[in-house]
Amino acid sequence: MQELISKIDAEIAAFQTDSKLQAEKGNKAAGTRARKAALELTKLLKEFRKVSVEESKK
Repeated sequence: MQELISKIDAEIAAFQTDSKLQAEKGNKAAGTRARKAALELTKLLKEFRKVSVEESKK
C-alpha cells in the first residue's frame, strides 16, 4: 500500500508541475503531459480505493 501511495504522490507532483506550465506559459507539451498524468492518477486512485476497502475488511 505504501508503494501505491508513493506512486500517487509522484503523479500528483508531475500533474501540478505540468499543469502550472500550461496555465502560466501556454506550454502545449506540458498540457499533454498533465492530461496523461491525470489519466494515470485516475487509475492509481481506483486501485487505492480497491486496496483500501480490502484492508478495512481485515
